[in-house]
Amino acid sequence: MRITKAAWLGLCLCLAPLVSVPARADEPATRLIARAGHNTAFHIFPAHPAPGQDVAHGPVIVLDAGGGLDAYYWDALVPELARRTGARIISYDRAGSGASDEVPGPWSVQGATEDLENGLRALGATHGVILVSHSLAGEIATYLAGRHPDWIAGAVLVDANVPDFFTDDVIDRQMASYAPMIAALKAQSPTPQGRQLLALADSFAETSRAFHKAVWPAAVPAVVIVSEKTPFDAPADAQWWRDAHARFAGGAPNRQLVSAQGSSHDVVHDRPEVIVQAVVDMMARKR
Repeated sequence: MRITKAAWLGLCLCLAPLVSVPARADEPATRLIARAGHNTAFHIFPAHPAPGQDVAHGPVIVLDAGGGLDAYYWDALVPELARRTGARIISYDRAGSGASDEVPGPWSVQGATEDLENGLRALGATHGVILVSHSLAGEIATYLAGRHPDWIAGAVLVDANVPDFFTDDVIDRQMASYAPMIAALKAQSPTPQGRQLLALADSFAETSRAFHKAVWPAAVPAVVIVSEKTPFDAPADAQWWRDAHARFAGGAPNRQLVSAQGSSHDVVHDRPEVIVQAVVDMMARKR
């Protein structure tokens, strides 16, 4: 059994329930791609196209997990996603997770975006990309789509961070609630995952305030999946999370809000069929 600490919300600072990830049914090819002195591991599941499907021009499904998680988080989803779509599927380990190198200092969403951008360019995945982004990865998706709207055919945002959620009041409340967890992590013997979570904590407030001003490009369609239970125990924060996703989805006619009924923040394992169907529907769209 492989155990991970799931996303801390915002910059994924909340320790979520333990996740068990099964062995891979179809081993991907792994490629280390260098940028700024460190390697990022990308895992490529080959396409299984239908007759006549043009693999060279997409679609390409890119899976991006929440904070503190690596590419293995998606493994239970990949076989059905591959069966339903036939597409090439790329997952990756952000810096400091999985097979990727650690990067010292506070976490940088711009650096993380550049790592993904650099990897997709090296893999020739710059057309027909469908981003599937969970939790923290919503921030990376927002910045990547803003830089390269022509790369992105659409996004499936899985209980993902959206800009409108991160008001100053929310950030201050979350920082106060995270303080005991941060102290507990600092008191433990350092592990790569612990160091990454502390790096997220170090930049959480600044990164979240900047993200609050970010704008999703109007030309890029999105399916916005929100969990029923949300990542929060406090009713006010849980409702604000739902409302922020509803406002985001209502911001353009090419966005759709989907509720993952009965799901925790861990939609990938609680309601995987909702994600798979959203990707299938997105592939059927034309921009």
